[in-house]
Amino acid sequence: MSQPASPTEITRLRDLTPHQTRSGIAAWLGWMFDGLDMHLYTLVATAFVAQLMLVPETDPSVGTNGSIIQAAFLVGWAVGGAFFGRVGDLVGRSRTLVLTILTYAVFTGLSFFAETWWQLMIFRFLAALGIGGEWAVGASLLSETWPKKWRPWIAATLQSAVNCGVLLACFAGWMLAGQEPRYIFLVGVLPAFLTLWIRKAVPETEAWEQAREGQEVPRISALFGAEVRSTTWRVLVICAVSLTAHWTFLFWQQKHILSLPEIASLDKAGRDSALVTALMWIMIGSIIGNYIAGAFAKMMGYRKAIVLLMAAYFVSMYAAFSRQWDWETTKLQFGIIGACQGVFGLFTMCLPPLFPVLLRTTGAGFCYNIGRIVAAGGTVFFGIFVKVDDFRTALLYAGFLFIPAALVALLLPQEKEAAGPVGQPAD
Repeated sequence: MSQPASPTEITRLRDLTPHQTRSGIAAWLGWMFDGLDMHLYTLVATAFVAQLMLVPETDPSVGTNGSIIQAAFLVGWAVGGAFFGRVGDLVGRSRTLVLTILTYAVFTGLSFFAETWWQLMIFRFLAALGIGGEWAVGASLLSETWPKKWRPWIAATLQSAVNCGVLLACFAGWMLAGQEPRYIFLVGVLPAFLTLWIRKAVPETEAWEQAREGQEVPRISALFGAEVRSTTWRVLVICAVSLTAHWTFLFWQQKHILSLPEIASLDKAGRDSALVTALMWIMIGSIIGNYIAGAFAKMMGYRKAIVLLMAAYFVSMYAAFSRQWDWETTKLQFGIIGACQGVFGLFTMCLPPLFPVLLRTTGAGFCYNIGRIVAAGGTVFFGIFVKVDDFRTALLYAGFLFIPAALVALLLPQEKEAAGPVGQPAD
C-alpha cells in the first residue's frame, strides 16, 4: 500500500494524496450521518413516547420516560466512545469506522419496530454505542492523515458535518410530517451503505501502522499513568461539566419552545413546525460558529479559544433564559447559542494529539464520551428533579456550568506541550 506524504508538507488542497482525500470524505460523511441518527429521536420524542405509552402527549410520564430514554442514549454514547476508541487502537481506524457506522445505522432503523418505551430506550442505547465510537475514530483518522496546521479548519468542517446531519434530520421530519412518528427512524438506515465504500477505499493510517510495528497497545490504565493522567483528568472534568449544560439545552429547549404563548396556542402541526425551526436556527448558528471557533484557534491557540467560547456559551444562555422572550427573539438567541457550540468542534482536533498514537482513540473516546454519563444524569436532573415552574429556569441554571468548565480549560496543556508515555510525543 502506498503511504501518504508527511502531512506537514501539504500546503494546498490539490496536493492532498488520494488517501488523505478519501479519509476526509469518509470522516465527514460518517459525522454527517452521526448527526442525522443522533437527532431523529429528538424530533419525535414527545409524540412517539406518548404513542408507545398510550397516553396523551401532555401526560407527565411522557416527559419523564422521554428524558430517561435520552439519558440512556447519552450513557450509550459514552460507553461506545470508550469501547470503540479501544477497538480503534487495536484493529485500526478504518475498520473501526465501518463498525461504528453499521452499529448506529442498524439500531436506529430497528427503533421503528419498538412497541414499548423501554424497547425504544434499548434501541437508542445500542445506536448510541456507534455514534459515540465514530467521534473518536473519525477524529483520530484525520488528525493522523491531514496537515497539522489545517486542524482548526478540519475541526470546523467535521463539526459542521454533524450540523448538516441534524439539518438533514429536520428535512426528514418535514418530509414525514403527518406520518406516524416511528417512520422517521427508517431514514437512519441510510448510513449503512456508506460502509461498503469505506471498507474498500479508505486504508489504515501510516501513523497507526508504524506505531503497531513491534509495539503492544498500552492498557487503558495507561491513561491514568504518571505521564498523562493530569491531562486525562482535566479533559474528563471539562467534558463532563460542559456536556451536561450542552445536552440539557439541546434536549429541553423543546419544552421551553412549547411553553411560549405564541407556540402553545398553535395546533400540533404548528408546534411541530416551531420545534424544527428552532433546531434549524441552532444548527445554522452552529455551522457558522464552527468556523468562528476555528479562526479563534488559529489566532490564539486551542486552549484560549475553548475558554473564550465556553464563557460566551454561558453569557448567551444567561441572556436567553434569564427572562421570557417572544418567539422571534428566541429564534435569534438560539442562533447565537448555536454559534457558541463551535467550542465542541475544537475538541475534535485538540484532544486526540494530546495522547500517544496507540492511546489516541482510547484517550479521546474515553475522555470526551465519559462526560456523557454525567450529562445523562444532568439531563434528567434539570428536567425532572429541579422544582421550577418552567424549563426556562432549568436551562438558566444549566448555563452556569460553563463557568467551571472554562476555568478548568485554562489548565489544558497546549498541544505542543503534550507528550505521551513510552516516548511518543503528540504530533
